[in-house]
Amino acid sequence: MTARHPSRRKFALNVVHRLIWRTRILRAVTTRGPHSDGAVQMEVHMLYRYPVKSMLGESLASMFVDECGAAGDRRLALVDAVTGRVASAKQPRLWRQLLQFSASWDTGRVRIALPDAASVAADDPGIDELLSGLVGRAVRLVSKRPQGAALERPDPEKVLELGVDAEVDARIVEIAGATPGDSFTDLAPLHAITTATIERVGVDALRYRPNLVIATPPGYPPYAETEWVGRELTVGETRLRVLKPTSRCAVPTLEHGPLPPAPQALRTLVAENRVAASGSARLPCAGVYLSVLTEGVIHIGDPVTLN
Repeated sequence: MTARHPSRRKFALNVVHRLIWRTRILRAVTTRGPHSDGAVQMEVHMLYRYPVKSMLGESLASMFVDECGAAGDRRLALVDAVTGRVASAKQPRLWRQLLQFSASWDTGRVRIALPDAASVAADDPGIDELLSGLVGRAVRLVSKRPQGAALERPDPEKVLELGVDAEVDARIVEIAGATPGDSFTDLAPLHAITTATIERVGVDALRYRPNLVIATPPGYPPYAETEWVGRELTVGETRLRVLKPTSRCAVPTLEHGPLPPAPQALRTLVAENRVAASGSARLPCAGVYLSVLTEGVIHIGDPVTLN
């Protein structure tokens, strides 16, 4: 008897694995009951914002959101002075060091904590020169999103295969296509992910840079938020629309401050949750993008109802 080719066997196992997860997800999201998602109660577990794109952010007890997103979220970005592109750790060869900085926002002012633990106000007159020296490229810190603002996005699976210093072909991707105003979101005003998904992958939620982490009860299937697309969430006093699954880049696999690299943050999704998130391509996804239908304040502990 001829032995089965190992790559074919691996592919077949992955297909079976995905079908099992998809069946569990569909059962969960089509069940109806008196609580949040069918008979399942959900609530806001954590809230985050990231005042400077690709820098670490801050956790919050409450957060005001409107059609432009969370107050203070992704309101600044570094722009490469040579290419004019937005600096993003999606291109780790050039910008992964941004994940060693962190930023906080207080009533309209942003403060940046540097890798050496010093900090500086984002409106300091010497900020461009300081940041250029620290990242090793000429950059400008800007607060208004340029028309057609774009960044480099190499294939994250190739980055994982070849390493963060490899020259991987990158697409030029326009950002914030579904976000009004001047913020530097990837696409939509907000991003959410469930604790079920985070627990399945086994990494810190911060690696996926969500605004909302939604707590789900034991037994709730991972990746179920992928099936929420087109539906509405009531979160505290706000109403949010689920726009599309979030396809993942290389960022979750990188060092985040003291957190070491975590290749499983992408590899697990490649094996278990490829979704047709952009056109016909099936991409590794975790979490969902959201738009804001009704503005308001979201608090940790607020109930989350899937309508």
